[in-house]
Amino acid sequence: MKNVFIFIVCLFFMLPISHAADLKIGVVEIARILEESPQAEAARSALQEEFAPREERLVNTQKKIREIEEKLVRDGAIMSESERTKLEREVLSKKRDFKRNQDEFRDDLNFKRNEILETLQRKLVTSIQKFAKDQKYDVLFAEGVIYASDAYNITQDVLDKLKKDAK
Repeated sequence: MKNVFIFIVCLFFMLPISHAADLKIGVVEIARILEESPQAEAARSALQEEFAPREERLVNTQKKIREIEEKLVRDGAIMSESERTKLEREVLSKKRDFKRNQDEFRDDLNFKRNEILETLQRKLVTSIQKFAKDQKYDVLFAEGVIYASDAYNITQDVLDKLKKDAK
C-alpha cells in the first residue's frame, strides 16, 4: 500500500508543469449562493407563506394570555376566591397549550426548513456542476477555501446564471 502511494506521488511530480497552466480552476461561495439566489429566495418565501398563519395564531394566543393575566392582576383583589382561582387555572391551561403549540410549530418549521434546504442544495449543486461543465472548468472548489482571488471566484457568474434560469 505504501509503495502504491509513493508511486502515485512520483507520477504526480513527473507530470509536465505545462498541464498545470492549462487547468481552469474556479471557486464558488455556496453560502452566498444560498443567500442570494432567486431559488433560495423562492424557498424562503414558500416557507414563510406556509407557516405565517400558524405563527400569527400563536402571537394572538399569546396576546390573549397576557390580557387574561392583566385582568387577573388588575381585578384579582376584587374578585371572589373562586373567580380568581378559575382565572388562574385558565391562564395556566392556556400557557400549557401555548407552549405545546409553540413547540410543535418550531419542530414543524425546522423539519420543513431542513427538507427545503436539502432539496435546494441538491438543485443548486446540480446547477453549479452544469455551469462548470458548460464553462469547461477542470476543478471547482466550494468548501474549505480560505482565500481565492477575484480571478478564480466565479460566484457572481453562477448567481447570474441562476437568476437567468429562474426567469
